[in-house]
Parts: sequence; structure tokens; C-alpha cells
Amino acid sequence: MVKRKNQNGSQKENKSSTIPPFHNFTDEETKEVRTSLVSWYNENKRDLPWRRYASHLDINERAYAVWVSEIMLQQTQVATVIDYYNKWMKKWPTVQDLAKATLEEVNEMWSGLGYYSRGRRLFEGAKKVAEDLNGEMPKDAESLLKQLPGVGKYTAGAIASIAYNEATGLVDGNVIRVLCRLRMIGAESNGQVVTDTLSLANNLVDPDKPGDFNQGMMELGATVCTPKSPECSTCPLKNNCKAFAQVEQEKRKSSDKLGTRKKDTEIVDIECLTDKCQLCLPDTEVYDSSQGVMNYPRKGKKKAAREESTIVCVTCRKSDSEDEFLITQRPEKGLLAGLWEFPSYCCDDTSSDKPSCDSILQHHGVTVTRESREKDCGEVVHIFSHIHQTYLIKSVTVDQSSIKQQDQPKCKWVTRQQFMEAAVSTAMKKVFKAYEAACNEDRKASTKPKGKIDKNQKSIQAFFKPKAS
Repeated sequence: MVKRKNQNGSQKENKSSTIPPFHNFTDEETKEVRTSLVSWYNENKRDLPWRRYASHLDINERAYAVWVSEIMLQQTQVATVIDYYNKWMKKWPTVQDLAKATLEEVNEMWSGLGYYSRGRRLFEGAKKVAEDLNGEMPKDAESLLKQLPGVGKYTAGAIASIAYNEATGLVDGNVIRVLCRLRMIGAESNGQVVTDTLSLANNLVDPDKPGDFNQGMMELGATVCTPKSPECSTCPLKNNCKAFAQVEQEKRKSSDKLGTRKKDTEIVDIECLTDKCQLCLPDTEVYDSSQGVMNYPRKGKKKAAREESTIVCVTCRKSDSEDEFLITQRPEKGLLAGLWEFPSYCCDDTSSDKPSCDSILQHHGVTVTRESREKDCGEVVHIFSHIHQTYLIKSVTVDQSSIKQQDQPKCKWVTRQQFMEAAVSTAMKKVFKAYEAACNEDRKASTKPKGKIDKNQKSIQAFFKPKAS
């Protein structure tokens, strides 16, 4: 098996030799792709805050800045991340600053960004760098992968290539899509395809400008070679794209049938000759000419999200100054670990008995001593990656004299503003919004003016008065 050296001089296996020739790049194609992509990226790249750290003189701060951005960008759109990233870097500009924070502070900063385990692992990684690695970030992709929690192959490759100029490839959803279209890889974009595209990426990456090349691949997938409505006419790699060539071939064939093709226009077959190739479109799939390059790659079937329903009890404590709301902290492991929420109960669909708000509150050490009226505030649906969650919103209003509360460190009363600033999930903010909407409707109904009485209108009794004689 062929090996080549990366920028640090270590040996790297060339596994792309196992990929059928049709789906691989020739040496000439590799040179063309490198030159075209890096040139396009330097001319068209978006001005994003994390890219401004790429030339930072301190190598540790440079790597930390890339690390934060790549973790935030996982499963999250760039437009959403920008504001979070700027606030994060202002509060914790170095890995040492982040290591001094608390998990509560990290969760508060991450609130609303989703996939909260990412923030926790980033925090754990910073503490490991500060406490176990003498404040020094691991200096290559392999070490990043082994030593930092939550850092996978993609993130390690991004940090190493952008911050350290290491010639290592990477694949995310954007890169997989670009490579699959360039090489007409029609198999489902998971499993073996991911392995093979990473192999292609490792050998395609520009050894002189790996950071620019990898960011160019991601940028191309995000802005040009998009899942839907790709802009092939503006793509810098269209001359090396087999999916695009197939589209052009289909056009020529259609012209030939209509008798409009120029006689000097040659139709070249674009076909993989490998028997039972695992990277081609499956035999069960048919090429759809109306989809063009969007035939590649094929998405694997997602596992259906499981249905869950949860009763949420929004408890409002009235006071002379400002109303307060009871929130509780979730367990340190599992979904939304360590975040705060209103007292809740996950329902068992097999049981028809649903607990009251009083019962749910008692579970959290709060006893309502007077009879309270429980109010329905509607439902909110929130989709997690693997759960279709329906929140059944109830509310209870109490005052200080009508409750007894045990001292519980994972329960606290907060004002509306404190709630909005706390480490709470987007789902809980949606619940609170629905609760406030229900309260507003109640207020409107109670203050609705009654119909005005016309003083000149006769009463019913007037019609039964005896006539004067």
C-alpha cells in the first residue's frame, strides 16, 4: 500500500487505491481540483468570525478558536452560530479562560444552540488541556482525536489543517456531498461511503494549503454544491465533476433523439466498469434525469423518532414585587443533561392515569397546602434528533403562604428575566411562551367590556303597564 508524507513528515497510508478507478481522481485531476478550489475559496469565502483567527500568532489560541467554531457548527447553521461564537469568544477568549468557568455558565451560554452535550464536552476538553496538558493544545490530528473528549475525526482534521497546516483531509455532510458528486458516488451517504470519501479527501487535500483547501470544500458544499438547487454553472470544479458530466451527456442524448445535436459533438460514455461496485447507484435505484447532480449521493433511511409526551407544570408564585417560577435541574447525564426546566413528568402511554401538578410538585419537594386550581395551557411540540416530544402544559398559581418547600439544591425560584437567562433548553422557552400566551388570553377574556345599555331603550316591563284611562 502506497504511503505519502504529510507536512509533519509522518507516514500516511494511501487507502484510495482500494477505490475503483472510475470513482477515484487521477494525478492530473487532483492538481486541477486543488488549484481551482483554493483559488475560488480565496476569492469567494465568506467573512466569518472564526476565520479571522486563522492567522493568529499564538498557535494555541488559533487551535482553540477553530475548535470552538467546529463544535458549534455541528448540526447548526452558520447564521445561528455567529452570535453565539462572538459572545463565547468574548467571555472565554482562551482555553484557560474556559477551563476556569463552571458547567452552569457554559450551559447558560449554550442555551438555545441545541445538542447541549457539545458544550459540556468542549468544557471538559478545556479543563483537560489546562490541567493535564499544561495548557498546550494537542498538535496534530491523531493527538487531538485521542486526547480531547468530543473531538471526532472531522473536528480533529479541521483543527489540524486550519490551525497547524497539517495535510489531513476531513469529511462532513458538505464535503461528502461534493466528493460524491465529483466522483458519481451514488451509494447511501453513510457507512462505507464515509470511509471511502475520507480516503479521497486525505489524498485530494492540498499539502501546501490544507487549511484553505478543506475550508474551500466546506464552503463549496454550503454555498454552491448544495443539497437542493446546486449552482453548477458557477462551480469551480464542474470540469472535474462526473455528475455534472452525466447531466451534460443526458442533454446531448436528448438533443440526438430530437435531431438537434451538432454532428461534431461527441457523446462519451460515463460508466463504472467495476463489477458489483459498492459506490455506484444501487441496482434498485434509477437515475432521475430531472434531478441532475442531486442524484448523488443517496441519503440513508433515518430511524423514525420515537413519540414521547411530557406533562410540564408551570408554577407561578405571586408576590408584591415580581412573580417567580419554579424550575428544577435535570440529571447530569442523558438528554439535556444539567439544564433547568419546569417540573415535569414523562408520561407512560400505556397508562391512562396522569399525575396532577400537585403530585409532580411533591416529587420535587414542594407541597401545596391549599387547594390549587390547575389550568390547561395547551401543547407544544419539539423535535429532538431522535425524539418527537409533545409537552402538555399545565399551570398552577400559588403564594408564599400556600406552599411548603423542602431544601432542594436542584430546585429554585426565578423571575421571568432570570428564567430567560438561565441554562434552559429551547423547548422550555417554547413552553413558557405558550404559558404566557394562555395567560394573556385569560386576561383579555376577564377584562372584555360588557355591551353598553341604551338609556332610551324600554324595559320589558314597560310593555305590560296598564293604559291610562
